[in-house]
Amino acid sequence: MSTYYTIKEAKEGLYKEKGSKFLSFAFPVESEEQVKEIQDNLRKEYYDARHHCFAWVIGMDNQNWRANDDGEPAHSAGDPILGQIRSFELTNTLVVVVRYFGGTKLGVGGLIQAYKAATDDALSKARKVEIFETSELIMKFDYDMISQAERLITEFELQVKKRDFKSSCLIVSEIRKDQISFFQEKIKDLYNMQFQIEGDDE
Repeated sequence: MSTYYTIKEAKEGLYKEKGSKFLSFAFPVESEEQVKEIQDNLRKEYYDARHHCFAWVIGMDNQNWRANDDGEPAHSAGDPILGQIRSFELTNTLVVVVRYFGGTKLGVGGLIQAYKAATDDALSKARKVEIFETSELIMKFDYDMISQAERLITEFELQVKKRDFKSSCLIVSEIRKDQISFFQEKIKDLYNMQFQIEGDDE
């Protein structure tokens, strides 16, 4: 696959059971550093909560993930949260569920249901957006090819990272992997333009 899904913006959810409150917070994230920063902020804001359970998935292959029960019985919190993230087919997503204990124990089954429901409430409110797997594209060309290069940027919706027009013209951008073959065909007619994708000279 070259397309994946995440959430557009942060959303909150809530689930109540036998006096306990489960506050859920879903965030789009791109790095473990960002995850830690969000968790630190939530722990400061909800410092009096008994548990801050969480799960996250980062990356296109869904192999970079973590789930944490934060003191709840093993696999009763983090795994249900992670299961919901995967059920929504999301990546680059963090969900933290903050629990305020209501005095009545719910049992492992009750906890699993509670953390699942709280996560579902937050993710159901979030707008799902498509993200595309990309490769780095380097275009090198003469000054008289600038207009053609800009047309390619517009047509392929390239995410430009760098422009250098000093000695010659160079543009570094990101291109969707599912558009590479079409781009290669398109550029065959532009004889004065060289390009490189993922280290392969064309």
